[in-house]
Amino acid sequence: MHRLSRRSVSAVLRNGGTRYRNASASVTSSLDRLDESVGQCHTKSRWYSVLNTGRCNTTGSIESLNLKTGLFLGNRYESTAAASDASDPPVEKYEYQAEVSRLMDLIVNSLYSNKEVFLRELISNASDALDKLRFLSVTDQGLLKDAVDLDIRIQTDKDNGIITITDSGIGMTRQELIDCLGTIAQSGTAKFLKSLKESKDAGADSNLIGQFGVGFYSAFLVSDRVVVSTKSPKSDKQYLWEGEANSSAYTIREETDPQNLIPRGTRLTLYLKRDDKGFAHPERIEKLVKNYSQFVSFPIYTWQEKGFTKEVEVDEDSDDSTKAEQDDKIEKKKKTKKVVEKYWDWELTNETQPIWLRNPKEVTTEEYNEFYKKTFNEYLEPLASSHFTTEGEVEFRSILYVPSVAPMGKDDIANPKTKNIRLYVKRVFISDDFDGELFPRYLSFVKGVVDSNDLPLNVSREILQESRIVRIMKKRLVRKAFDMILGISMSENRDDYEKFWENFGKHLKLGCIEDRENHKRLGPLLRFFSSQSEHEMISLDEYVENMKPDQKDIYYIASDSVTSAKNTPFLEILLEKDLEVLFLVDPIDEVAIQSLKSYKEKNFIDISKEDLDIGDKNEEKEKEMKQEFGETCNWIKQRLGDKVASVQISSRLSTSPCVLVSGRFGWSANMERLMKAQTVGDTSSLEFMRGRRVFEINPQHPIIKTLNAASKSSPNDEEALRAIDLLYDTALISSGFTPENPSQLGGKIYEMMGMALSDKWTPPAVGYHQPVTSSHNAEPLEAEVVEPVEAGNQK
Repeated sequence: MHRLSRRSVSAVLRNGGTRYRNASASVTSSLDRLDESVGQCHTKSRWYSVLNTGRCNTTGSIESLNLKTGLFLGNRYESTAAASDASDPPVEKYEYQAEVSRLMDLIVNSLYSNKEVFLRELISNASDALDKLRFLSVTDQGLLKDAVDLDIRIQTDKDNGIITITDSGIGMTRQELIDCLGTIAQSGTAKFLKSLKESKDAGADSNLIGQFGVGFYSAFLVSDRVVVSTKSPKSDKQYLWEGEANSSAYTIREETDPQNLIPRGTRLTLYLKRDDKGFAHPERIEKLVKNYSQFVSFPIYTWQEKGFTKEVEVDEDSDDSTKAEQDDKIEKKKKTKKVVEKYWDWELTNETQPIWLRNPKEVTTEEYNEFYKKTFNEYLEPLASSHFTTEGEVEFRSILYVPSVAPMGKDDIANPKTKNIRLYVKRVFISDDFDGELFPRYLSFVKGVVDSNDLPLNVSREILQESRIVRIMKKRLVRKAFDMILGISMSENRDDYEKFWENFGKHLKLGCIEDRENHKRLGPLLRFFSSQSEHEMISLDEYVENMKPDQKDIYYIASDSVTSAKNTPFLEILLEKDLEVLFLVDPIDEVAIQSLKSYKEKNFIDISKEDLDIGDKNEEKEKEMKQEFGETCNWIKQRLGDKVASVQISSRLSTSPCVLVSGRFGWSANMERLMKAQTVGDTSSLEFMRGRRVFEINPQHPIIKTLNAASKSSPNDEEALRAIDLLYDTALISSGFTPENPSQLGGKIYEMMGMALSDKWTPPAVGYHQPVTSSHNAEPLEAEVVEPVEAGNQK
């Protein structure tokens, strides 16, 4: 027998080369002999195939075959597969089984997150039964002979904790009870839809709601026992289905009590659990119907207590009657009082025609506003509304609103779960609790309703599943919201958009940070103050229109207020050249503009950063200035040390002696201030981001000229060096930075003030008499020089 090395075996398996064919033939013959021995199986000894986990008994031993692992896998597969095809046992097929009691427990306790949806599910089932009857009655008028009215009626007994839901729909036969209620997850509506599609009449099924076959079992969320009494026009008998929450069995019997007979339809009786009897209050039922099933196609009546006012006579007291009889002059009049007489009656609870299904041309502005106030509990009219229908790959109808004021607390900018979008599927309310599925966080202030027939929902119909359909719907909703906001901005009444911006401007700035895809839609909506408009905000379009012919960029400065922004030294040369600068005074402004990067191919430039280019460079003049003040720059840098990255000659100053600018890729002074104020900010990044600061000097300023002379004549003079320190600290404050040691800076200022004001207005000391001498013989007194003492060193 031939033996191959591992490298040779690998070569055979990879390339199938001819150089190892002889060895392969020997291996094959060995395997053939092995197969023959395997054919004579015995129960005492066992061996395991090198190709699979099957086992076989054989009298022969394979130890005589010195087989190496993986040696002949490449040629062995085919022969083994051929052998297994002949000897494989027959395949048996089984269906999955389920423990019914456990499955019911999962449906009741794990499928739904909110108990109150049971009424939505049961009303949806009743609506489907009515829809089926209406569809079938088109071809068979006899189905409606027993009861013409198609409606749903809900009656409660709050004392005993019983809810009864009755519909005049298609009803169920005995077999349909077994198929629909006795078989979990079998949807009668889905079966009906399938039959419609097979008959090519699916055009009339748009209002059918059910699809999963588990909605009925939501009744056990609140009930211990459920009784279903149903009568189908296909059957002469009425049947009673009864099931309990903790039981895996149910009963069906014929209804024989004449008082409980119904002409057609289904009546559900829920016997509520002890802790859920609060659902049996009529007010609670009415609220749930209006919330979840307000726009179901059929009228829903609830059994409500009503009352009317009437006057009744009041019996007079004996004393009063005696006095009245004694007074003959006073005419007797019967005393009455108003009382409220109560009674119970059916009351229509829902509206069968939702406003979004109507033609927008037929709906007035007053109707839109009334729907907005009623749906979202608002008292002010919206700023704008948009009613539209989207067709194509995704079909849905929607009405969106822009509120006139922001909600109290204004915390929705950080919390996307604002419950402002109400999602309906086939006019049944599904949810208003979304976390960015339909609208991004920065548009969470938009309110409205969305109704679709083909949204992917989970089985409980409470959660919107992530899918391509949802992403397309979100994209179209966002686009319509932008169109609505743009309409407000283009309104002739400028106050409308000012009101909108005051309430929701921060949301749009947040959108610049979070939604890069919609930068082109967000840009025209932004508003800022500027150096040429300090009292009225302007748009970026207005800024671009006011730009100089040779201006290439949009300039901005970030500060904490308009006052500090317009007095910053960074503005000096730009104001002289009549270049407009945007004032970013909101904390989010700077981040939003940096995320936006450009607008209409104009880059945003921070004038507080280094390497500012306003298009007026004079290289010859700059070269002269560097030659004249280069030594001074090095001298100042040597004094300041690591406080600054470099000292340069400034081209942005005209009246200030110096300014401290930030590095191109570091934080500005405003951003550094904001990051320091963060409650959970990362202090380790502060030094890194603020590390590069450039000290720029104005060569035309007298102070700089004086220091230039000092650098050449007395570079080690203490007063000149202290002047540099004070100049740096002053530039630190005027540029918007925070001094690291304010008390030390205060000491330097006091020292300079003391030198400037020394003995200027001080009266002579008490007891001191200046000698009287003639003016021509008077000799001047020699002034005493007092050395200044640095603050903090006094004892």
